[in-house]
Amino acid sequence: MSTATERIMRERGDLDCAHEPFMYDYYVHRKAGAMPHFDVLADHPTTYADIRDMLVKRAQAGPVFFKDMAYYVLPYLPGDPEFAHRMQHVFLIRSPEAAMASYYRLDPAFSSEEVGIDAQWHLLEALDSMGIKTVVIRSEDIRNNPKGMMAALWAKLDLPDAPQAFDWAGDVPEDWGQVASWHTAASTSSGIKPMAPDHATRAHESFEAAAQEAPHLRDWLAHHQPYYDRLSARALTPPKG
Repeated sequence: MSTATERIMRERGDLDCAHEPFMYDYYVHRKAGAMPHFDVLADHPTTYADIRDMLVKRAQAGPVFFKDMAYYVLPYLPGDPEFAHRMQHVFLIRSPEAAMASYYRLDPAFSSEEVGIDAQWHLLEALDSMGIKTVVIRSEDIRNNPKGMMAALWAKLDLPDAPQAFDWAGDVPEDWGQVASWHTAASTSSGIKPMAPDHATRAHESFEAAAQEAPHLRDWLAHHQPYYDRLSARALTPPKG
């Protein structure tokens, strides 16, 4: 869903978009994890400072949107107030059961840090302490009402409405190629599909099936669920109608 939301932002047509630029610091520079099927681009900056400077330089020509994971930048961003204050920060959250079941299908060896929900909360707290406003939005709410929820988000970000952004007629973004197998659905779809009525049940069943093979996922769920609940309590309210 984060990639599908990124696709919407790209289809607006008025933003320069970057796909997880800080994963290069996490996976390539620090080697803090191992991402399967990551086709590393040789000319991409790999340190936090160099990636930040690349984004700041791109922003000189116009507004930049980038999607990243909180745990990529959590070691740095709270100590980089100048960069933190330059940005508007949106936290997209997803049910821990659904998130972990989805991740497990792609990478059974993923870590608890890569679940990322605790890092989202800790980063949000750090931004709170810096007096920086944040927006939290649930991926399930976007699935249920893409146009309404994105319009509500854009209003928070002072971006004009962009109804054309929901019809993905254009080519797949070039920079998705470095992690193509992770984004098959967002690459091949023409828009966000509504959730099935039994989505929560199916997500729970998928998680339980994964936890049968990997019992540690239950411990991770117990760890991340409280952070998700705190984030969810601050999420944008779905528009009526």
